[in-house]
Amino acid sequence: MFTVIFQFIRWVFEKFATGVLIVGLGLVAGGLWLFLKDNVDLDQWRHEVVRSINGERTKVKSALADVHKRMDRISVEITAEQERGKQADKIMATLRDLESVWDKLTGDAEQQKANGERIASLTAMRLATTAKVAALQQDFTRTTWERDGLELALGKLDAKLTVAQEQQSRIVHYAERIWDYELGRGPIRMAVKWWAVVALGLYFFGPTLGMLGMYFFVAPWIAGGRPVRLEAQLAALPTVSESKAATSVSLRPGERLWVKERFLQSSDEGLKRTSRYVLDWTIPLTCFATGLVELIELSHRGASGEAQLTLSNQGDPHSELAVVTLAEGASLVLRPSFLAGVVTAEGRGLKIRRRWQLFRWQAWVTRQFRFFEFVGPCQLVVAGSRGVRVEQLLERDGGGFAARRTNQNATMGFTPNLDYRPARAETFWSYYRGMNPLFDDLFAGKGIFLCQQVSTGGDAKQARKFWSGLWGGVMKVFGL
Repeated sequence: MFTVIFQFIRWVFEKFATGVLIVGLGLVAGGLWLFLKDNVDLDQWRHEVVRSINGERTKVKSALADVHKRMDRISVEITAEQERGKQADKIMATLRDLESVWDKLTGDAEQQKANGERIASLTAMRLATTAKVAALQQDFTRTTWERDGLELALGKLDAKLTVAQEQQSRIVHYAERIWDYELGRGPIRMAVKWWAVVALGLYFFGPTLGMLGMYFFVAPWIAGGRPVRLEAQLAALPTVSESKAATSVSLRPGERLWVKERFLQSSDEGLKRTSRYVLDWTIPLTCFATGLVELIELSHRGASGEAQLTLSNQGDPHSELAVVTLAEGASLVLRPSFLAGVVTAEGRGLKIRRRWQLFRWQAWVTRQFRFFEFVGPCQLVVAGSRGVRVEQLLERDGGGFAARRTNQNATMGFTPNLDYRPARAETFWSYYRGMNPLFDDLFAGKGIFLCQQVSTGGDAKQARKFWSGLWGGVMKVFGL
């Protein structure tokens, strides 16, 4: 449990560190591009920025002064109107005091009429004053909003001015410029910082979404396709010896062995020894990519007897060898990268058929477009990690043929009369963690196929795993 948690924490840390590295390298590259593009003198640029900010500050301060003047004027007008309203209220109160019942009965009628008209006039003026005061107060409130906005803008300009005056580093200058620099065209034009967010999102979540799509949607469709069958039937099946760290090969008179130099451990005296620069000149690039060049050729020139040779991998203690014997009419589809040596009779060359599968969806998804079929009679010495396992498929008692699946990375070869198809990995988690490829190899029919005991050659560092996986993918495309 703790191991799983530790691995998850390490994975998150590696992802985060890589994401930071991606953004950092992007900013460095973008800043360098801007520097080479304009090559502006930093002091000159800073003075221009300061001058521009000061000009904007002057405009904002002037507008702010006008706003303060307008607020003062509105305040004076509000005070004046309120005083007029108070005076009108006092006069109306005095006039209403003169409107007693006794004054109405004994007083001057003309004076009473004039007082009534004066009260009506003052009432109208009082209503107008109240409305004007309300309008002035509303205008004053809007002016305070304008003042607050201008003060906020002035504060931002002061901050920008401080930063521009204190900025001394070219690195900071170009980092800030590239961070806000806009890229793209039309509706997808965005600042670099948003492109960085998109890139990090794709880096963190893109592979997971892609693997989910491949596993749950693409893989079932591909696995349901028609299997590959290169030959309808074979006259004979290959025979395979037990795999060992060191294996013996016998050469009869007239036979010859072509072997990679690192696999030759010892041999009987008297064998003719020459060099063979390329295993098969019809596929020179394939031979170069799989190391089947600069081979040692050993031939038995005697008239009788057998010569013995011992083969083993001198550079890899985990590698084991097995001898595949192909009689007349037998053949084996084999990846040349597993081939360590070939034994042929005198006067007979090595016959290799190239089988292309360019027009099948399975080939495009599994990235295997070509198969190499080695045709007998000959002997093939194959090398596998921790040993070579022979899986034999036979007819079932109840009729029909058995089917068997294996890890795709472990498959070495198979007889061409088998039905071969990709089968989706059994669990998504093993595929997601890289413990199993998306597809296993599924074989059905009557024949044999060869596998390595383990699909990898030991623990390698991450960088070596990456380049090894990349090169392995390229070789797989061409069936190597």
